[in-house]
Amino acid sequence: MRIWIDGDGCPVAVKEITFRAAERLALEVLVVADRPLRLPPGVTGVVVPRGIDAADDHIAMHVAQGDLVITQDIPLAAEVVGRGAVAMEPRGELLTEDNVRQRLSIRDFREELRIAGQVSGGPSPFGEKDRRRFAGALDRLLAKATR
Repeated sequence: MRIWIDGDGCPVAVKEITFRAAERLALEVLVVADRPLRLPPGVTGVVVPRGIDAADDHIAMHVAQGDLVITQDIPLAAEVVGRGAVAMEPRGELLTEDNVRQRLSIRDFREELRIAGQVSGGPSPFGEKDRRRFAGALDRLLAKATR
């Protein structure tokens, strides 16, 4: 199992939690972003050209069955789940074949509302509760995957 992180919008706390867990279990981590990031030793940074969805496209092209992708991008999650990978949001929710299509529909509907001026804003700021939820979900997933 490799762990892919969609690095352009991923909270720092999520990256740090993932790095520690991967080091403990000797798992490969790749952070894909459109700019160089400061990463600890043993973590691979992949810099893609700037552009809409460039990091997402790179991950989707290189992900393998059984890999874990950490992203808040629902279209990317849908694509990697379709390829047999596991997707997890930074707030700890697993996206599966059972729920990712529904989440994609909700995302598209909300986008239509935003365009029409019906809804503004986005998710609440990432906080301590979100950090704990992600850490617990990641630990459970990795424990199950490494048995």
